[in-house]
Amino acid sequence: LQHYFIQSNLRQVPSSITMKLGEIFPDESVQTSAGPLSLHSYFGDSWGIFFTHPADFTPVCTTELSMVQKMAPEFAKRNVKMIALSCNSVSDHQVWSKDIIKHGDHSVTDLSYPIIEDPTRDLAVKYGMIDPDEKDAAGLPLTARAVFIIGPDKKLKLSILYPATTGRNFDEILRVIDSLQLTAYKKVATPVNWQSGGECMVLPSVKGDECTKLFPNMRIEAVPSGKEYMRFTPQPQ
Repeated sequence: LQHYFIQSNLRQVPSSITMKLGEIFPDESVQTSAGPLSLHSYFGDSWGIFFTHPADFTPVCTTELSMVQKMAPEFAKRNVKMIALSCNSVSDHQVWSKDIIKHGDHSVTDLSYPIIEDPTRDLAVKYGMIDPDEKDAAGLPLTARAVFIIGPDKKLKLSILYPATTGRNFDEILRVIDSLQLTAYKKVATPVNWQSGGECMVLPSVKGDECTKLFPNMRIEAVPSGKEYMRFTPQPQ
């Protein structure tokens, strides 16, 4: 059952939904700088990153999207498709894209990812991506900097919400993708500050002969409790 609230202009829009890890990410038919599309069809069998921005022609957003363009080959190597959202029209996105490209001195004429239009902020509200502490010139709350990572099964794997005033670290998002893709298929977890190629931790559910077979080079770190739960292994291939 979908609930609604009434804005001051009496226009009815969907209230925010709570997306939980492991749930199917909502499919949406959207208008973008690359034309109309549906999110599920766009992501296809790839991993997906859906990230949002407060507005076009804003400085922090411009630096972020320029970095995304610079890192596009790294995301492509990991079979990740990206899509952005900003609370302006497609025509604004098309003009803003030229600023994004110029800021990064990119040797491209078009961005490698589409930007969704959301001038009414319906999607921003629906996905709970509003920052109540930061407002635009009209006094309306800005869209927060949300990151949603979606798996090939269309399920939400990770969500991060930054305030409008704090730019994201896309090196960290790339690191998280590496961890999610590794742990989706191997029976390991990644410890603090893990980087691709570093030691991983064997899942507590892996025991006995299975553990010996899967992780012949496992090492167990001794701890005062005497419990053998600190089990490290080279990153599985």
